[in-house]
Amino acid sequence: MTHEIYQNPLVSRYASPEMASLWSDDRKFRLWRRLWVVLAEAQAELGLAIEDAQLAELRAHVDQIDYEKIADYERKLRHDVMAHVHGFADLCPTARPIIHLGATSCFVTDNADLVLMREALGFVRDRLVAVIDILGQFASQYRDLACLGFTHMQPAQPTTVGKRACLWAYDLVLDLEEVENRIEHLLFRSTKGTTGTQASFLSLFDGDHNKVEKLERLVAEKMGFGATYAVTGQTYPRKVDVQVMDVLGGIAASGHKAATDLRLLQHRKEIEEPFEKSQVGSSAMAYKRNPMRSERMCALARFAMGLQSTASQTLATQWMERSLDDSAVRRLVLPQSFLAIDAILKLYQNVAQGLVVYPQVIAKQLSEELPFMATEEILMAGVRGGGDRQILHEKIRSHSQAAARVVKEQGRENDLLTRLALDESFADVDFNSLLDASHFVGCAPEQVDAFIAEIVDPIREKYASRSDVQAEVEV
Repeated sequence: MTHEIYQNPLVSRYASPEMASLWSDDRKFRLWRRLWVVLAEAQAELGLAIEDAQLAELRAHVDQIDYEKIADYERKLRHDVMAHVHGFADLCPTARPIIHLGATSCFVTDNADLVLMREALGFVRDRLVAVIDILGQFASQYRDLACLGFTHMQPAQPTTVGKRACLWAYDLVLDLEEVENRIEHLLFRSTKGTTGTQASFLSLFDGDHNKVEKLERLVAEKMGFGATYAVTGQTYPRKVDVQVMDVLGGIAASGHKAATDLRLLQHRKEIEEPFEKSQVGSSAMAYKRNPMRSERMCALARFAMGLQSTASQTLATQWMERSLDDSAVRRLVLPQSFLAIDAILKLYQNVAQGLVVYPQVIAKQLSEELPFMATEEILMAGVRGGGDRQILHEKIRSHSQAAARVVKEQGRENDLLTRLALDESFADVDFNSLLDASHFVGCAPEQVDAFIAEIVDPIREKYASRSDVQAEVEV
């Protein structure tokens, strides 16, 4: 790595080597050459005058790329695809006349992007599965650990730590369904021609429409695709980029939500993300244990969500059959979106498998709010004891307001239960039996069990062979 020029931190710091390698120039340009080979093979099979020796020459030099020479060509030609055509042709003098035969630049650029996106979505799918699995384990472990719930970020009816983890996991399950759908429906552009009319290929095959259609199918099949887009202009529909970016943006939002929850929980000292033995939390405040991984997840998610609209704007401005203002922005947005999502999920996996839970703190903070949570049960118990519901409700409201003032204005503990116990209207209520936190979590533990059995376990079974995804994080 050189330190004299800017390095993209998505590559140098955050994303996995696998994802960074997938979007490398070398991978892309090797794909271009593979596409030229496949095109020539298919054309030969359909009767064009392409010799076996020419095909053999092309195959022999797919991975031999002289980048300096190609850079020289591009400086001269001002065209990246033609620079690579010439670079390939220099190595294959016999095959020179049939390289890129009948094709437009988007034959290599767009088809390669579709291959890369499908593979990248596969990487994302595997990381999603890994995080879902870990969150499922965590949820099972803490299925019945009661904790304070929050709505509007205000204390609300208790839930369990495990149930809350299921909420995080379910967002990712929904993301996984979208990723699977996109992988399944990602098609190939193949040999659609300069404006999508296949005119050049029709000319090559002397007006034989049947052979033009066969060429399109054959090239797609050789590249591992079972179908092609029904119609295109010069490019595959940029709507496809919008669909893929929406999926990635959704994953970013899921990660941001969970990471924000964890940051808030760490603030409450209920749950902490991993903190390594020699890790420094602050250069000034030596005692700090900042949730830096969750914070980084949020930062990267914000970046990824910000890229989402770019794909829609690009689609919206593709005049007629194509406008080249899609090229530069797609070179930035597509790789960086996948790199950012890869980094988020890598962090998510690392954080989830190292979460530290503090049950005593959770119980203490729940107990401080539980008197308020128990008021409905106390009201019902008072009514069962013969009290007037409306009178009891007013007494509970009055005592609750007074207890809240003591907590907020004097910093003292919540004395609501003491106040109610001294009120003759509640003389027949057994307050001790009403304050078991497990009485207030509803079906949360059972919901965790059902979620694991019905949702998480089938995912684990389906992707059992992909369970070794690693999540090393450069902190």
